[in-house]
Amino acid sequence: MIRHGETEYNKRGIIQGSGINSDLNDKGRHQARLFYMAYKHIPFDKIYISELNRTYQSVAPFIEDKFVYEKLGGLNEINWGIMEGAIPNSLNQLHYHQMIEDWKAGYLDKAIENGETPMQMYNRQKLALEKIMAADNENTILVCMHGRAIRSFLCLLLNRPLSKMEEFYHTNLCLYVLEHRGNGRFEITIENSTEHLW
Repeated sequence: MIRHGETEYNKRGIIQGSGINSDLNDKGRHQARLFYMAYKHIPFDKIYISELNRTYQSVAPFIEDKFVYEKLGGLNEINWGIMEGAIPNSLNQLHYHQMIEDWKAGYLDKAIENGETPMQMYNRQKLALEKIMAADNENTILVCMHGRAIRSFLCLLLNRPLSKMEEFYHTNLCLYVLEHRGNGRFEITIENSTEHLW
């Protein structure tokens, strides 16, 4: 599982969310190429991405190399409502950090105005995971997602409370590797790795 490469929004510290369909910048495209060069030898049975451009572009070298892929809306980033695309300032940063603290405290049905709650994201991710797990002959897969979505998805895969999602870290084009241990149990074997970018 990887996070998408860098966009100009990432570079400028602006929240994108699911409502902004941004593209990778030059650095992000370079990150995508480096990841491909490091992992093109792995015979992925399927690549799953969100519906947003930045995930497609992050695995584009694999797609160009004829790897099979599928878009799933359940893998989209959380919708950050009125904060999407807003230039960071002291007021909206305070609001953002307060929301994160509320989520850590277990208030997972709270959202930024006009946005999505963590529970709404988590529930659509459950449906995406069910679809992925039901697929036949897909033993090794690559999933490309988004920062907040990865945190939530890891809680889902590891059966951890969603309020613990801040315990997972991510950077652009970082890699998590998980192994399925049966009975719906997963284990992280590599966490937030960026060695392929060096």
